[in-house]
Amino acid sequence: MKDKKEALSCSFCGRDKKDTNVLIAGINGHICDHCIRQANGIVNEELDSREKRELSRNIRLVKPTEIKAFLDEYVIGQDEAKRVLSVAVYNHYKRLMQPTGDNEVEIEKSNIVLVGETGTGKTLLARTVARMLNVPFTIVDATVLTEAGYVGEDVESILSRLLQAANYDVRSAERGIVFVDEIDKIARKSDNPSITRDVSGEGVQQGLLKLLEGAKVNVPPQGGRKHPDQKFIEIDTRNILFIAGGAFDGIQRYIARRMNTKAVGYQSAKERESISNTALLRYVSPQDLKSFGLIPELIGRLPVLAHLDALDAASLKSILTDPKNALVKQYVRLFQMDDIELEFKDEALDLIVEKALEFKLGARGLRSICEALLNDAMFHLPSDERTERLVVSRSYAEQKLDPAVMKRLKAVG
Repeated sequence: MKDKKEALSCSFCGRDKKDTNVLIAGINGHICDHCIRQANGIVNEELDSREKRELSRNIRLVKPTEIKAFLDEYVIGQDEAKRVLSVAVYNHYKRLMQPTGDNEVEIEKSNIVLVGETGTGKTLLARTVARMLNVPFTIVDATVLTEAGYVGEDVESILSRLLQAANYDVRSAERGIVFVDEIDKIARKSDNPSITRDVSGEGVQQGLLKLLEGAKVNVPPQGGRKHPDQKFIEIDTRNILFIAGGAFDGIQRYIARRMNTKAVGYQSAKERESISNTALLRYVSPQDLKSFGLIPELIGRLPVLAHLDALDAASLKSILTDPKNALVKQYVRLFQMDDIELEFKDEALDLIVEKALEFKLGARGLRSICEALLNDAMFHLPSDERTERLVVSRSYAEQKLDPAVMKRLKAVG
């Protein structure tokens, strides 16, 4: 009996028991720890390749030029931001589809931060990219996030929203896109020590670090605060693309200060004076984000930085008429459903753009003005069977956008 035990060997590789660390007995055979490790590697590789094949079928991965062309259909201008976003998104999903192997180069993901004034299209860019790729997408507001234990939402609630957008499909959520809006609102409030905690500022930034870099996080499925008796779902954030956006109001002064320190001589000073305050954003750098109040660790996890230009009159007018989802096209369709033909005169569009520039709310101001302009018509005309056509001229627009209405809109803005 003793000789029989000593003669045991692995049924796969033939190693004797004395040459193995562990020899596991089965019904009709044995397997050693070496073969177990090898089999585990084969299984993981097969599952990984199967997942990548499924990923390539589900995600519409196209070239950066095609991504930008798609963005051009919905977003006016912002060519530089579109190019940066297209390349970053393309590289990110190429990274997910690369074959795995011992000798493969591990590609790290490149999260993105978009800097631009309100209404310049930050959210629209992210939403349009997600729609094109056919991946789960969610928008979260950084202003409601606080440190754990304080009134507000934990940073893990970001992943709860993504999980809900993916219909609780964890694999699908783990390759989605998260747009963190108002990232500038969690900037460090002050460098001076204080007896009060910065629970919605630097503390939230530190909580975001593990999500942005990639970690396995326990997420409450329904969101809200964590408690001990709650069930959690584990989500791996390594393959989730994070896009952060913020207006960073006042960052121009940090950019100007940095540029002033580097400029020497009369000629450079002359060139500085020619740069307008709005054009300073194109020179934004990670150093300026640090000066604004983002911690270096967070900036390092958002390596791709892009700016969005302020919208001028020509861009605002194009937003009204050119994109697939242009405001004018939307209102024409709404009236068409009531068998009413709506026409905007060119001078009326110019007036809407002029008023939007006064508000300084970018593209968002256009809808507010259009709603105020057409509200009476949208209220009365569906019940008036005699009216078949409405022409919006400049005089009509001036009448509807009287000073009282404009004052109320300004107060809202």
